[in-house]
Amino acid sequence: MHATRPSRGRTTVDCLVTGGTGLVGNTVIRMLLESGQRVRALIRGRSGDREFGDLDVERAYGDVTDPESVRRAVAGARVVIHSAAIVHVGWKLLADMRRVNVEGTRLVAETARREGARLIHVSSVNALGLTGDGTPADEETPFGNTVECPYVVTKREAERAVLDEVDRGLDAVIINPVFMLGPWDWKPSSGRMLLEVAQGRGLLAPPGSQHFGDARDVAAGIIAAITAGRPGRRYILGGHHLRFIDAWTLFAEVTGRRPPRGEAPLRVVRLAGRLGDLIAGWLGREGPLNSAAASMSLLCQHFSSARARAELGYTIRPLEQSVEDSWKWFCDQGYIRRGRLTDRRKAS
Repeated sequence: MHATRPSRGRTTVDCLVTGGTGLVGNTVIRMLLESGQRVRALIRGRSGDREFGDLDVERAYGDVTDPESVRRAVAGARVVIHSAAIVHVGWKLLADMRRVNVEGTRLVAETARREGARLIHVSSVNALGLTGDGTPADEETPFGNTVECPYVVTKREAERAVLDEVDRGLDAVIINPVFMLGPWDWKPSSGRMLLEVAQGRGLLAPPGSQHFGDARDVAAGIIAAITAGRPGRRYILGGHHLRFIDAWTLFAEVTGRRPPRGEAPLRVVRLAGRLGDLIAGWLGREGPLNSAAASMSLLCQHFSSARARAELGYTIRPLEQSVEDSWKWFCDQGYIRRGRLTDRRKAS
């Protein structure tokens, strides 16, 4: 590895990655570099020292909502992988999410079209509909049977912004990842669920289900989409469908904690969500426990990756490996010390 290079204007790179300090973006960058690609990352402020370390990645400082920042970052890039977004399941932050998730995506997509770059837009399965009967949803499942919170709404609107640019000539592919675990979760994001169970906070699991994937599999699928993805097409990059109680039992086993005692009654989950809303009102800020997140935890979130398997060669590793590797990485990075979660999770 070499020292990080500063941005040098209109240099030519293979890929620009936005959201490179997040779980997906950071994993994508590492895989691209391992394959010999030249990579530029658009990052805010002077962040990135911890996430990039001594990676040979060119940094472009700016913001996805700033036209000049985006223009400089996209200039000379053959491919743009757009993974920057505000991720929060709740009822707040609609204006902020529209600004970043929707208008930021619109700006990146428009700039990629003008520069002649291929866009890989990293969306979410939350932008898609659910079947409502427990059968797997796919890329064509109609919207519905989900929780219309700002994150869901803005991820869907962001996809529409990309497809609008496709109609104008943009070469773009949309990626819909599921809930992910894996190393390089610096924030942490999805790994927070694993850390919470490791802290003994998973006594009762919500009675819904989730689709659990590995960020490394998703990153490999994103990179495969650069050459194999069809323009204007969505691809679900999934993993394993488990009820929360089964996933939390696995988390507890890997982290040496007691498994959940059972599933929380429906009314208890809903009451906890409403209590979270009240606390948010008192504090003036919304935490991870709120009625939107509670309602999401009651859903059967089941998806099919058949299209990605067939067209991108997408593969899925065992969930046990994902959990074990995530836990080892958190421990190695100092997120867990003497059985307690450290403040490293707040550094970003």
